[in-house]
Amino acid sequence: MTEFSNFGLAEPLLNAIISQGYETPTPIQKQSIPPLLEGRDVIGVAQTGTGKTAAFVLPMLDKIAKQPRPPGAKRCRMLILAPTRELASQIANDARVYGRNMRLRTTVVVGGMKPRPQIKALAQGVDIVIATPGRLEDHMAAGAVSLAHTEVVVLDEADQMFDLGFFPVIRRLMAQLPQKRQTVMFSATMPKAIVELAQEFLKNPAQVAAGPTSKPIEKIDQRAIPIPFNEKSDLLAKLLSEDTTYRAIVFTRTKHGADRVCRKLEEAGFAASAIHGDKTQVQRVRALSAFRDGHMPILVATDIAARGIHVEDVSHVINFDVPVTPEAYVHRIGRTARAGKEGVAITFYDPSERGLIRDIERLINFSLLPEGEGGADPRERSNRSRGKKPGQGASTRRPRDANRRPDTGNDRGGNTANRGGNKRPKKRRGKVPQRNGS
Repeated sequence: MTEFSNFGLAEPLLNAIISQGYETPTPIQKQSIPPLLEGRDVIGVAQTGTGKTAAFVLPMLDKIAKQPRPPGAKRCRMLILAPTRELASQIANDARVYGRNMRLRTTVVVGGMKPRPQIKALAQGVDIVIATPGRLEDHMAAGAVSLAHTEVVVLDEADQMFDLGFFPVIRRLMAQLPQKRQTVMFSATMPKAIVELAQEFLKNPAQVAAGPTSKPIEKIDQRAIPIPFNEKSDLLAKLLSEDTTYRAIVFTRTKHGADRVCRKLEEAGFAASAIHGDKTQVQRVRALSAFRDGHMPILVATDIAARGIHVEDVSHVINFDVPVTPEAYVHRIGRTARAGKEGVAITFYDPSERGLIRDIERLINFSLLPEGEGGADPRERSNRSRGKKPGQGASTRRPRDANRRPDTGNDRGGNTANRGGNKRPKKRRGKVPQRNGS
């Protein structure tokens, strides 16, 4: 018997949970599932990799199982909004796994894919739509789907959903929902300003937080390495050659930067692929599948991937560029040390990026800078993690490449061609590292 039975979940769900080998709910699931089953609005905050998806998917499926009814043509009973195509696909996969013993209709509505199959699926009516905001709004404008009878709406990674690039379309979508509905928001980081914006859509929400908010999982070994910009590629190749690095994600700030780093790695003999907003959906799916299967053990990505990759065996996350926002750092390094495992997160920074490192330290309450660079003695780091704030005085200098437009992953629908037209040498398959002459 699993502890999930204490929630009173429907038997088909419990059987699916048992078949997955889950016995004990995670802290965020213990706190979130009861109020969600009661029909309350919820704001949930928990570290990445702690089971947030199941925390909101299980109550949704429980309602469908206990209150079965046809959704009606061009309608959906429940809606999950996600900022990226990858995250939408991952949520849909989880929903299908947990709902495997139910008669469940789910549809993924994202850009980068042909709209006609999505329109056809929506026409029949679905239980759960998992969508990116832009493509969903396109279908609504075309009359392919209505939200007038939707009972539950979930905003996953709500902090990014309320970013300035998303907020107008989110507001328009929320205006199409019925007043009597359940609204749920989840994220690993929830800045105060975002919570204030969220109040517009929530009614007396239960606020749940599992563990310190904005603090990465403790099993991640975090380091920051000072290095001139033109030496970052050599250091990256050295780190990827180490025996302990068997599956790694390298984050860059821009699409151009991701292609450049990937090209350098391929020239050095590594098996790598890039994923960013200019890649077609087919290219993105292929790259993620190869990374997940181990055929392409290095993935170079912009921040669109920070919230859409759920792979349990990522040994290293390497920030080739320091993220502009400290919250993005939390989401990036959350790709490692998942499902109770350990991981390593390494951040490269040149002098112009020291201020960004300081911003991250203040958010996570942990010292990243090495001793002699303004950071704490490593022996003091445990004290920092227990509440002592890092040093103040962030630099106001703009980081290198800050004038380039970051890849936000805003999904407005339609194919986005790879403008770079990159032709790359044939990739070698196998474990990291793969070096010429080795």
